[in-house]
Amino acid sequence: MRKTRKWLVALAAALSLSVVAAACGGNDEGGGGTGATGATAATGSQDLTGTITISGSSTVLPISSLVAELFNQEVAPNVSISVDGPGTGDGFVLFCNGETDISDASRPIEQEEMDACAKAGIDYVELAVAYDGITVMTNPENADVTCLNNGDLYALFGPESTGIDTWNGADSLAKKVGGTDGFPSAPLEITAPGQESGTYDAFIDLSGIEDTALEQGVPEDEAASLRTDYTSSPDDNVIIKAMEGSPSSLGFVGFAYAGQAGDQIKEIEVDGGSGCITPTRETIADGSYPLSRTLYIYVNKAKIAENPAVTAFVDYYVTDTGIIDAVQQAGYVELPTDQIDATRSTWQSAAG
Repeated sequence: MRKTRKWLVALAAALSLSVVAAACGGNDEGGGGTGATGATAATGSQDLTGTITISGSSTVLPISSLVAELFNQEVAPNVSISVDGPGTGDGFVLFCNGETDISDASRPIEQEEMDACAKAGIDYVELAVAYDGITVMTNPENADVTCLNNGDLYALFGPESTGIDTWNGADSLAKKVGGTDGFPSAPLEITAPGQESGTYDAFIDLSGIEDTALEQGVPEDEAASLRTDYTSSPDDNVIIKAMEGSPSSLGFVGFAYAGQAGDQIKEIEVDGGSGCITPTRETIADGSYPLSRTLYIYVNKAKIAENPAVTAFVDYYVTDTGIIDAVQQAGYVELPTDQIDATRSTWQSAAG
């Protein structure tokens, strides 16, 4: 099931008040263009028309959807914007085929995808837009599981765990790879993102699953993967529902989706070697939460020249209204000032 932007309309309506205030207040921080604090970067775009197609990460989708809503409301109501979230990998396939203008990504573009874009003559600019933390979660009734270390995550999710259908069935493997073992005697029901998702790739990388698999003698072509027998879904809401539906469930999603679920799920702390850490805005921002990551958008450079709407939209995306306010409202963590400045500088250089 592909995600749409419908659930963000209420957020957009609330945030539009701050956009109006920023636009009316002018640019008090000096400078125009993409460094502006409100909608001033795209002033005069009321008559702008055209279409913008965005696809990719379901994690980044809430941010891009909200920015699209606000851009239509406050800057260019006559521009048609499509935002879709089939997954980072699927999004890059579309992007490198020239079918989309902007690709949302919850991980950096991989070499195979770079090669596909190069072969198709697609040049692009990479823009970091936010921080996220992958939240490992279970059902609130699962009182026996509060923290998992990297060895535990490998024993439960890794390529060697295929066939393990109870929590304590992973004990012996956990013990071999530095896990804590002592898991409860309960069915292990995993629902998580699949291979089309950038969250899948980022989870493997950040949890050290690939490195552990290689140390365990898993063949290289199988090491960078999760177990093959769990229920996968590209829809984070489906994963959340699965956590609610089983008292011994296990899964992971982006920080914002877990936050939206509230007490319907139980967040599990992660120990990356420095103790058990809960995913919060603070621990994600300072990098102490082990499963923290950067979120991106990729813009087709040819579309910058061909489609003024794309340029105006990304101009707006990197204003404070987009890269700070919309990021916060969508439930993610804004980049520090120096990284926001770097994103704006990169975009200014690409847009000319």
